[in-house]
Amino acid sequence: MAGHLTARKVETAKPGKYGDGDNLYLIVSRSGSRKWVLRFTWRGKAKEMGLGSAGIVTLSNAREKAIAARRKIAQGVDPIDERKRDGGIPTFGEMADVVREALSAGFRNEKHKAQWKSTLETYAAPLREIPVDAVRTDDVLAVLKPIWTIKPETASRVRGRIEKVLDAAKARGFRQSDNPARWRGHLDHLLPQPSKLSRGHHAAMPYEKVAGFIAQLRRREATAARALELCILTAARSGEILGMQWSEIDLDKELWTVPASRMKAGREHRVPLSPPAVAILRQLGELKAGDFVLPGRAHGRPLSCMAMEMVLRRMNIQDATVHGFRSSFRDWAGNVSNFPREVVETALAHVIGDKAEQAYRRGDALEKRRKLMDAWAAYCKPSKEGAVTVPLR
Repeated sequence: MAGHLTARKVETAKPGKYGDGDNLYLIVSRSGSRKWVLRFTWRGKAKEMGLGSAGIVTLSNAREKAIAARRKIAQGVDPIDERKRDGGIPTFGEMADVVREALSAGFRNEKHKAQWKSTLETYAAPLREIPVDAVRTDDVLAVLKPIWTIKPETASRVRGRIEKVLDAAKARGFRQSDNPARWRGHLDHLLPQPSKLSRGHHAAMPYEKVAGFIAQLRRREATAARALELCILTAARSGEILGMQWSEIDLDKELWTVPASRMKAGREHRVPLSPPAVAILRQLGELKAGDFVLPGRAHGRPLSCMAMEMVLRRMNIQDATVHGFRSSFRDWAGNVSNFPREVVETALAHVIGDKAEQAYRRGDALEKRRKLMDAWAAYCKPSKEGAVTVPLR
């Protein structure tokens, strides 16, 4: 049966939306591009299915495609999902992997690559199985709202990366609609302004409680628990700990050398290892299974970026974060120890002084920092009661 549109109307229509009947529409943009869209309701949710450019798909072809899609709907089949299965439209996860690989050549270091991968696999996990042309504003908000106010910087990065993936999908012809992750003129009406969110500091455990916490931590039989203790003892960032490889460790010299490619400041960082840290590494060495000191479940991959945070959750620690233990160390060093500020800041791998001072600062005060880390380890040593480490299996 003929619809409301004609081939002439399709060619000459001005910007706007034109219905052909039965929810088949011709959409003409201000730029003059023309596309076909079929709207339908699936399990109570409104959906749109792109049927192609009107410059390629004729009016009669669009009607045939719409009829075929309606038949699928009547049979209880989502035509968008079926098209995805047929290889026509990738899922958001598939598109994200393609974009990450394409952009990775321009990333400064491996850490940046890992951050892209982890944010899109962890926080954007609910989007990964959705066809990339079916991602809507509600889907994006479902990902962002749980972290928007409590992890504002992370949430902002996640939003930007989702937007980039969806932009790439549109450039490849997999999407026709506007980007639902766009901030200006869209999400800025639905979420608080990032500048108004409280960034604050990472929640940190008071240094007076760290020894008691480590006593509890040592009762847990998990690689992630050993990783967290190692993170506390070295005052290192979680990414540096998780990416640690055996080639970076010299147990005889009690030294860990983190390559510049994995450091936030982009420069090599030497970490003196205290006796308790060495003991953890020797224990992990007995179960050595690859290059990573802290291997994950997947072969050849490190421990998950969420592993240490999950240890805190399972222990019902609500007022501290993994990164916050660096603040615990800094507070202890400033309030209790007599070590110079420069030594403490170097231990945290912070850049010290202006460019002129940095040019003349050739050493890294390794031996002074060794005494500092030994003193921190001694302070963190639990009382004899309950301080026995549960062996790893």
